[in-house]
Amino acid sequence: VQLQASGGGLVQAGGSLKLSCAASGRTASYSAMGWFRQAPGQERKFVTSISWNGGTTYYADSVKGRFTISRDNAKNTVYLQMNSLKPEDTALYYCAARVIGWASMDNDDYHYWGQGTEVTVSS
Repeated sequence: VQLQASGGGLVQAGGSLKLSCAASGRTASYSAMGWFRQAPGQERKFVTSISWNGGTTYYADSVKGRFTISRDNAKNTVYLQMNSLKPEDTALYYCAARVIGWASMDNDDYHYWGQGTEVTVSS
């Protein structure tokens, strides 16, 4: 299983980016998928997650109302639309997949991880 994250880049505060995570297998076979991020010198933290059919989503308080997760199982891809970006959103963003269980906010619940895509928000 491979997860390929893309779409990161440099953006000014207030701008938008859309991240994509393409899975080598069928995303419909994953019970949940999520996005996490790791800022320099910090541990990896939960951003958002989505159930296999998109019916359930969770967001970290810091991104609620600004970020939106979605998945297209026909394209085996999960997306993260990020709006109203802030400098504190700067981090390496990872996508993750879980093969069994509900959408989760816990790093340890995910079985597969992508390589990360870097997001830098300038002030």
